[in-house]
Amino acid sequence: MAGSTSIRINQELYEQAKQDAAIEHRSIAGQIEFWARVGRAALDNPDLPVSFIAESLASLAEPREDAQPFVPRSSRSK
Repeated sequence: MAGSTSIRINQELYEQAKQDAAIEHRSIAGQIEFWARVGRAALDNPDLPVSFIAESLASLAEPREDAQPFVPRSSRSK
């Protein structure tokens, strides 16, 4: 993992990150980094919904062993 750098942020943003981090099982720094990645991807892809971007980035961070195989709804045998 890359090194770290200290930055100053607004206390209100810190408190929101702390709350969201607990819900999402991330560190506070991890939560802020996630928000930054979502924001960067949203700016780079303005045609995509932010919720899609956030869910996609979150799924990429999940361990592969926790993944479930995709099964299409219309998997009818002919």
